[in-house]
Amino acid sequence: MNRARAAERLEILREEIRRHDYLYHVRDSPEISDEEYDRLFRELRDLEERFPELVTADSPSQRVGGKVLQGFEEVAHAAPMLSLDSHTSPDVLRRFVDRVAKALDREPVWVAEPKLDGASVELTYEDGVLVRGATRGDGRNGEGVTENVRTIPAVPLRLRDEDRPVPGFLSVRGEVLMEVGPFEALNERLMAEGRPPFANPRNAAAGALRQLDPGLTARRPLTLYAYDVLAADDLGGISAQWALLAALRDWGFRVNDLCRRVTGLDGILEIHAELTARRDDLPYEVDGVVIKLDDLGARAELGSTSHHPRWAFAFKFPPRKEVTRILDIVPSVGRSGVVTPVALMRPVEIGGVTVARATLHNREEVARKDVRKGDLVRIQRAGDVIPQVVERVAEKGRRRQRRFTMPEECPSCGTRLVERGPYTLCPNGLDCPAQLRGRIVHLGSRHALDIEGLGEETARLLVDEGLVSSLPELFDLRAEQLIELEGFGEKSAGDLVAALEAAGDAELDRFLYGLGIPEVGTTVARQLARHFGSLSALRAADEEALQEVDGVGPKMAEAITGFFGEPHNRRLLDELLAGRVVPRESEPERRGGPLEGLAFVLTGTLGGLTRDEAREAIEARGGRVTSSVSRKTDYVVAGADPGSKLARAEELGVTVLDESGFERLLAEAPGGET
Repeated sequence: MNRARAAERLEILREEIRRHDYLYHVRDSPEISDEEYDRLFRELRDLEERFPELVTADSPSQRVGGKVLQGFEEVAHAAPMLSLDSHTSPDVLRRFVDRVAKALDREPVWVAEPKLDGASVELTYEDGVLVRGATRGDGRNGEGVTENVRTIPAVPLRLRDEDRPVPGFLSVRGEVLMEVGPFEALNERLMAEGRPPFANPRNAAAGALRQLDPGLTARRPLTLYAYDVLAADDLGGISAQWALLAALRDWGFRVNDLCRRVTGLDGILEIHAELTARRDDLPYEVDGVVIKLDDLGARAELGSTSHHPRWAFAFKFPPRKEVTRILDIVPSVGRSGVVTPVALMRPVEIGGVTVARATLHNREEVARKDVRKGDLVRIQRAGDVIPQVVERVAEKGRRRQRRFTMPEECPSCGTRLVERGPYTLCPNGLDCPAQLRGRIVHLGSRHALDIEGLGEETARLLVDEGLVSSLPELFDLRAEQLIELEGFGEKSAGDLVAALEAAGDAELDRFLYGLGIPEVGTTVARQLARHFGSLSALRAADEEALQEVDGVGPKMAEAITGFFGEPHNRRLLDELLAGRVVPRESEPERRGGPLEGLAFVLTGTLGGLTRDEAREAIEARGGRVTSSVSRKTDYVVAGADPGSKLARAEELGVTVLDESGFERLLAEAPGGET
C-alpha cells in the first residue's frame, strides 16, 4: 500500500472507530462486537506504524500511553469554574428559588441535573480538536492534565459535526468519575496484588487524573459527563441550558440521561425525591441535585459572586449516617490558636470512607450535645465529606463517664487559655508550637507559596527539633540541618531548601493568603493584590480604603487593619521581608480616565455589546461595574428585558441609560475602544 492509499484508509478507519466509540461510550448502543472493534483498531495501529508521518493528534490510537510527565503546568481557565451554593434544607432551597423568581419578575424554568461526585475538569477544543484538559484547581487556574484526559474513552478527541456546526473555540466543563462497578473491580484487583484499595470512587478518579504517567491513567476505568460550556466563540444562537445539553450530545459528549426541565419548587422537590430513592441503585455516586436557570440570558442578568453563580444551587441529599463509639475527646490547637475538642472514635465506614475522628467545634457544642468519652453516637459526613457527631445514642443501663471540660492550659505550650464567646483560645501566638506548625503548613500550601515537601509531618519535625521557632527562620534552613532529621536524605534536604528559596520570589496574592490574615481567602487576597499593587500600600491602607476593594466589607476591613496593626505581626513581616521573601508587586487596577470614581450597574441585554465588552469599556475609562443597585450607584445601563435592577434604580433616583445613551457616554469619554 502506498502513502496516498494509506492516508485514505486511515481517515476511513479513524472515522469508523470514532463512530463506534461514540455509540459505545456515549450512546450505550454498540453496533459491532468487541472482536470486530479490536480488528479495526489493530488495522489502524498497523498502518500508523508503517506510516508514522500520517499519525494525527486526534487519532483514536493516541488515547493510550504517552511519555511520563515531569509535572503539571498551571493553566488559566477560559472562564471561572465557580463552585455552587448548596444546602440540604428545603427551606434554604425555597428561599433561593423565591429570590431568583423575584429578581426575574417571573417563574423561572430550571434544568435539574444529578450532582455527580467526581473531579471537575475543563476541556478545550480548537477547530473541533481537543487541545487541552485541566483540573478545576482554585476555579481560575488548574493543572494541565491533557495527556491524561486523552486516555478517557468518553472524552472526544475530535468533536462530531454531523448534526450541528462545531464552534471554532469551545471550552466545556464536565465531571470525570469512576462508576461503582468498575471501582469495586479495581479495588478487588489492587487487594489481590497486595496493594491498598481506594477509599471511594471520587478519590480514585481524582488520583487517576493526576498521574504523571498517562499509561497509569489509561488503566483506570474513568468516564466523563459534560454539563456546561464555559466559553465559545459561537454557540449558533443557543439561549437555554436544555438546548446546550442537546448540543453537547450532538458534539459527541456523554450527557446524563437523568437531567430534567422543571418549574417551581414542587418540580425540584419531586426530582430530588426520585434521585434520593434511586441513589444506591445508580451506577455512579451522586450526592444531590443541581438546579440551573434554563435561560442563559437570565443567568447573565443575575451574574455571580466571587464564589458561586446566583443562578444555580446544589440541593444536596441528607448526609449518610452511622453509629460508633467515642474512645476519647482530646483538645486540638489550630493555627489561629482556637482549641477545638475532637472526638476520637472507633473507625466506621460511611459511604465508602473510613471515619475515625470528628470535630466537636467548641465547648458549648459539646455541652449542648452532652457527648462524653465512651458514649455511643450517631455520626454523619456533612456534604458527604466532613465528619460530624450528630447526637448521642441512649444506652439503657450503661453508666456514663464524667462530662468533658476544656483544659485550663494549652496542651501544646502550657499557656493559660482564654475564652472568647463559645471558643477557647491559646493567646501565645507563634510561640505556641502547635500554632507555629499550623502556620508553616498553611504558608507552604498549594494556594499560598506552594512549597513542595512542606507538609504536616515536616512542619512537626522542624518545630519539635527546634530548627524553626518563627516563620522567618523557615527561610534560613540549610540542607545540612535537615539531613539530621528522620526521613530526610541529601536529595530531599536539598530539594526542600531549593523550594524555600524559590518561594521567596512570591506572587503578592499568594503571600497574602499564606500569612493567614483573618477573613482573607484566595479570592480576597487576589482582589487586594490587584487593587493595591504592593504590600507596602496594603499595610498603609485604612478601613475606608480597604472597603473600596470589591468583596471587602466593614468586618473584613477591620480584621485586615487589625492584623497589620498588631505589633507581633509587624515584626514578623519585617523579618520576612528582610531578604527572605520579596513579594512581586501586582499590576494595580487601572485608575484614571474620564469615568474615574463612577459606579455602573448593567441590566438586560445590549444589542451592540456583550456584557463583558460593556464592562471592559467602562473599566478602560476608569469606571467600575458593580452587581447591585444602591444609592452609591451613578448609572444603571438598561438593555432589552431589564430585570428588577431597573425598578430599584428608579426607586432610588439613579440615572438610567438606555443603550444609545450608554454609547454616547462612551463616545464622549475617550480612553478605550468599544
